[in-house]
Amino acid sequence: MPRSPRSCPSQCNVLLIGGGGREHAIAWSLARSKRLGTLWVTHASNPALAKLGTPCPHQWDPSNVFQFATWCDKQAIDLVVVGPELPLAEGIADALSTDTRFVFGPRSDGARIESDKAFAKDIMRQAAVPTADARTFQDANSARRYVLRGVDRDLEAAGLTTDAAELRSFLASNDDRGMIPFPELAEETRQLLHAHDEPCVIKATGLAAGKGVIVCRNTLEALEAVERIMVDREFGDAGGELLVEEFLEGQELSVLALVDGRTIWILDPCQDHKQVGEGDTGANTGGMGAYCPTPLVSTELLDTIEQDILLPTVDALRREGIDYRGVLYAGLMLTPAGPKVLEFNCRFGDPECQPLMMRLEGDLVEILWACCTGGLHEVELGFSDRSACCVVMCSEGYPGTYEKGREISGIGDAADGRDVMVFHAGTMRDEQGTLRTNGGRVLSVTALGSDLQGARDRANAACDSISFDGAFWRKDIGHRVMSSSSTPRG
Repeated sequence: MPRSPRSCPSQCNVLLIGGGGREHAIAWSLARSKRLGTLWVTHASNPALAKLGTPCPHQWDPSNVFQFATWCDKQAIDLVVVGPELPLAEGIADALSTDTRFVFGPRSDGARIESDKAFAKDIMRQAAVPTADARTFQDANSARRYVLRGVDRDLEAAGLTTDAAELRSFLASNDDRGMIPFPELAEETRQLLHAHDEPCVIKATGLAAGKGVIVCRNTLEALEAVERIMVDREFGDAGGELLVEEFLEGQELSVLALVDGRTIWILDPCQDHKQVGEGDTGANTGGMGAYCPTPLVSTELLDTIEQDILLPTVDALRREGIDYRGVLYAGLMLTPAGPKVLEFNCRFGDPECQPLMMRLEGDLVEILWACCTGGLHEVELGFSDRSACCVVMCSEGYPGTYEKGREISGIGDAADGRDVMVFHAGTMRDEQGTLRTNGGRVLSVTALGSDLQGARDRANAACDSISFDGAFWRKDIGHRVMSSSSTPRG
């Protein structure tokens, strides 16, 4: 008797899109499924993915959908699992979904929740979801005027009338760089702008690989952020529009949920660490490490997040005609007034995915299939009681410029396949088979422990066993919730 097209195949052929540490963690979990048939991978240049899967001869290209879809038909691909956000924004789910082939991840209209921050803000306003106040701007001068509201009065009050005139001239120009180019503003003006403590957050509204967010402590930094995003186009086309957002204070939190159109399953909350330096200092990155679960979230708080944030957002998307299926990732700030949304993402976080996969109890093929077909209520999803900590090993210079091709050694000593896994993010093998660096974020070293301290100690010890020239990592993942006097436990 043929199976229903909605029931998971006993041997499910899966195509995994993406080639980083997140995708290695997903592939590792898929490989443990009793339902897995053939696992195909698009990024076999990642040695770990090449070991777990069969190389797909094609890369996703929105300009050549027919070739990619035809290949999927010939290989009888049942399930396409999309790791990164860009293919989702480009419409891979629209292109590859059929009556018998399902794509884990939203269609392009749903992916706008991440790819268009202005759209996400509109959805949140419609749904009365608590979030930071924000204004959207399509040109640099309008953004400057908003950032500088009231500052010219402060200049005049301080007796700096010449500079006030200079600043008004700067604002009045229709030229993108202003009649007086921003870098040429008088030092006296700069000092006053620096002293004008009006913190805000400025974001490129498009996709910027997790780096298009600039936290500004004063008005000078806010002007510099506008310059970087809209004038210098540091983040490319993502900076064609920007948000100037209210600065929120509190603990940041990542809450990821699986959504099958109506049912929502919240995964254990995680905490990411974006800044490159210990103690949360330095430039923003794609993520230097994460852990889960986090003690920041009580059962009551998680219920609030579900009822006030996740469910209203999915309902608002549905009212827009969007049948959202896949991961809905809420980046939150726990403020004194309650949780507020900083951003939404349409995929698993990287590195949040790595500790989640380490703790997952359940068949990932069955879970993702159910998410695609509206059957989340029919499958089991659980997590280990143990804590997991992911520490990202990086190339010297990251998140700026860095060298590739440095030899990596010691992974075999670090990973035991049970309590410690080393997920490959930016690695490659040369013609002689030597493992080398091939990115800024090189390895996601992820460990389990009886508590966060034990998991972090184990992950850091594993990092100590691995070496490549210029390697660095944050040793303080989880510091925001850990006492400095904590003793190591495993």
